[in-house]
Amino acid sequence: MAAVEKRRPAVAPAASFADSSRPAASRAAATAESEEDFLRQVGVTEMLRAALLKVLEARPEEPIAFLAHYFENMGLRSPANGGAGEPPGQLLLQQQRLGRALWHLRLAHHSQRTAFNNNVSVAYECLSASGRKKKPGLDGRTYSELLKRICRDGEAPEEVVAPLLHKIQCRDHEAVPLDVFRAGMLTCFVLLEFVARASALYQLLEDPALAVADRRVGQAVLDTLEGALQASDGGAVPARYLEAGSRLGPDSLALAMDRALVARRPSSPMTREEFLEKAAALFIAKVKPVA
Repeated sequence: MAAVEKRRPAVAPAASFADSSRPAASRAAATAESEEDFLRQVGVTEMLRAALLKVLEARPEEPIAFLAHYFENMGLRSPANGGAGEPPGQLLLQQQRLGRALWHLRLAHHSQRTAFNNNVSVAYECLSASGRKKKPGLDGRTYSELLKRICRDGEAPEEVVAPLLHKIQCRDHEAVPLDVFRAGMLTCFVLLEFVARASALYQLLEDPALAVADRRVGQAVLDTLEGALQASDGGAVPARYLEAGSRLGPDSLALAMDRALVARRPSSPMTREEFLEKAAALFIAKVKPVA
């Protein structure tokens, strides 16, 4: 029988396997590094970091929906996206920017001073973005429109907020600096909260059967509120007047109401609208008009 030789395949040394794996590992590391560099270069890393900081700052009940809305509108802040279209497109873009600015302004309550001021700056930047042929900046028309949107969405009666808007609005083509913008936003939000608290106070005064309050009692409460505002050392800071109103204790209000009822003078009903208008007027009288 002829001898048949069985040929075995040559076995590569272990060292050669290790050596061949090194280039693959190096390529994977280089790829990962290049991917990280790419994310940093295009701004994705910073954008994600900013988004997570917004979530921590706002602490929304639905973080995923919050992030979805955040990223949905991210492009509206880019100056490259503005001012290139015809008037209808420009109008749509302006409305989108206003909505985006409102979203940022509502992320934090005005009492959270640092967060609120940061959001005001972002809203200002969003509204100031313009096209390549236009210089960035915020005009009085956009600023005034935003003030109206804030008051309208706050469900405050138009006749209540109209005097404030008249005081802090700017001319349509007037340039609005950041400090004026910040003061206007803060004043609007504080007024809305002031009116909401006045409305809650009126509910304590009104007769449930008649849905009106006794004028003597209502006026006595307004006089007490005016005294608290006069005694406040808030200067031109709107939030201080809100704090002054909050310091009205039940004892001082009850005393004022008792005095009004003991007087036994003829009285007439005071409606909720009248009470809110007079309460808001006390606040607005303290607000300095835009120069």
